[in-house]
Amino acid sequence: MELTQGKVMHEKNADKRLPMASTTKIMTALIVAEECDLDEVITVPDEAVGVEGSSIYLKKGEVISVKDLLYGLMLRSGNDASCALAIHHSGSIEKFVERMNQRARELGASDTNFANPNGLPNDQHYTTARDLCNISRHAMSNPVFAEVVSTKNYSGEYRTFANKNKLLHRLDGANGVKTGYTQKAGRCLVSSAKRDKMDVVCVVLNCYDMWDRSERIIESCFDKYCNETLSADRIFNFRGTECKLDKDYTVTVEKGKELKYDICEVKDRQDRAAIAKLEIYCENNLIFSHNLYTIK
Repeated sequence: MELTQGKVMHEKNADKRLPMASTTKIMTALIVAEECDLDEVITVPDEAVGVEGSSIYLKKGEVISVKDLLYGLMLRSGNDASCALAIHHSGSIEKFVERMNQRARELGASDTNFANPNGLPNDQHYTTARDLCNISRHAMSNPVFAEVVSTKNYSGEYRTFANKNKLLHRLDGANGVKTGYTQKAGRCLVSSAKRDKMDVVCVVLNCYDMWDRSERIIESCFDKYCNETLSADRIFNFRGTECKLDKDYTVTVEKGKELKYDICEVKDRQDRAAIAKLEIYCENNLIFSHNLYTIK
């Protein structure tokens, strides 16, 4: 998907429910980035010590900042960091999981259910490539989250981490986001890259060649598509009246394809100030629609 508009540029089995392993931590990190003070220093709770799977090896009673835990979560995939952050945010892992599912509904991820904050196997823990891509789009729009997942090496006040995401080193413009693996989920990767005016977010689940596959998909998206700006300064004419958009908009278009601009009546009269609607088509597919207003 293109990040800002959500334009789907490539899909296969996009709505199949699958486990997502540690790409789960995208939601964990998003909630922490949105709702926690990263400068706060906490004491590691007992429940976050000795958690199975990937770890940043937290010790009982250890003092650490929320910021260092967040980087340990996303760069090293610390299952223990996820538990510590969940308990810090909500008071318990169970309450935090409730918030994860609530946030998923808020983002329109209706085929996603979280059972834990880290992605360890659970039959009630699943998503789809489409849902996870949408969740990741919103996460990458958060500047704190985006800064964390684009960091190759982090030196914090309490810990130092190197990012496991190989695409940051091998793909032009790569800037995120998260790896994942369990035997049940297989190899999972959410990746992203930005070039010129376009951001691409890619999800592969249960994909044995996740690095190469993700790189090929992202490269094909940049080869085939680009973002164009519709300027608020551009003047349109509707039945002799000059009009324009209320602000600049971005539209994702296929390179080399002819676009058709249609100025039509506004059927929904809730917006009383609108005098017409601009619709843009690419090969009879509507790719943009927005109201036009008189020039003041």
